[in-house]
Amino acid sequence: MNVHEFQAKSLFAQFGVPVPRGKEITSAEAAAAWANELDAPVFVVKAQIHAGGRGKAGGVKLTRDKEAVRGLAEELLGKTLITHQTGPKGRVVRRLLIEEGANIAKELYLSILVDRDSGFPTFIASTEGGMEIEEVAAHTPEKIIKEAIDPAVGFQAHNGRNVAFALGLHHIEPAVLNPFVKLMENLYRLFMEKNAALVEINPLIITKEKTLIALDGKVSFDDNGLFKHPDVQQMRDLHEEEPLEIEATANNLNYVKLDGNIGCMVNGAGLAMATMDVIKLAGSEPANFLDVGGGATKETVAAGFRILLKDPNVKGIFINIFGGIVRCERIAHGVIEAAKEVQMTVPLVVRLQGTNAEEGRKLLAESGLKLDVANDLWEAAQKIVQLTGKAA
Repeated sequence: MNVHEFQAKSLFAQFGVPVPRGKEITSAEAAAAWANELDAPVFVVKAQIHAGGRGKAGGVKLTRDKEAVRGLAEELLGKTLITHQTGPKGRVVRRLLIEEGANIAKELYLSILVDRDSGFPTFIASTEGGMEIEEVAAHTPEKIIKEAIDPAVGFQAHNGRNVAFALGLHHIEPAVLNPFVKLMENLYRLFMEKNAALVEINPLIITKEKTLIALDGKVSFDDNGLFKHPDVQQMRDLHEEEPLEIEATANNLNYVKLDGNIGCMVNGAGLAMATMDVIKLAGSEPANFLDVGGGATKETVAAGFRILLKDPNVKGIFINIFGGIVRCERIAHGVIEAAKEVQMTVPLVVRLQGTNAEEGRKLLAESGLKLDVANDLWEAAQKIVQLTGKAA
């Protein structure tokens, strides 16, 4: 789960990470009132959407005139912001973060996430703050610094000093070296205590007054840990999520909408990834990732059908089930009942393998439904691509 920048910064403040004075704003009137209260030399008005690249898209405005803050708020609120992460549809700006500006002397990048290779929480840092870290990694990988933290030991001061010295803080500004180490310790606590998947500050600035400030912030949470954090659950903004993904969550389905035209329904995340790959190999594109889980039932299959058919881009559906925990004939019964219930209007190809697969395939073939049954994964992928008219 992602949260807005103003929510990330409220968490930073709770864990002792310095942030600018700021406030969430949802109206021009509130913006004007807050500007009067803030009374800063520079005001920063930021659109709050779950996407990067807001500045380049015109979603971040600066002014020295507090009387102008109201007009900037009116300009941004209700605007559809299109960035490289939103896609062409963009996102509607429903709230703003208005905060004081800062005297920037140096910009750094700092984040923490779990490293897939080591399995350890790992800090990523760079002197190239304010830039997209992917660009830095692609073009100047030598400027990427990594520091893994053994969770059995926890964060130690030497971890912070390793990063600080690698960034050259002892040369750039020695006065911030110890505060930087403390800031890293606080970020580690936030990451671990809140079951975060990513905590990122870009940029983390050194001010001309020789202080550290998290000028921007991003926090993502592990959905599996949200039940432990009701305060974090309350930060969820459904306006920022795909409606079909919200419906899938309500039905205990793992669904991610994509840009293709073949709807996929699979049991198991690994098999779902392989299914999407083989659809692409056959010459088309998957419209989604949909994992109905190892214990798929008629109800979950029906819910999956409804979600897939609500996507106007879906021109065909591919069901790929491996019967392990659940037997294939039960899945077949579920597919038959669900297909009748939701009135299939696009081609459907079903591949069953595993326990009682032959019995399941027979049930489907004799169901009277307009569907195709396949044994082989490659055969099934080619068939659904052919039926949707998108063969390579």
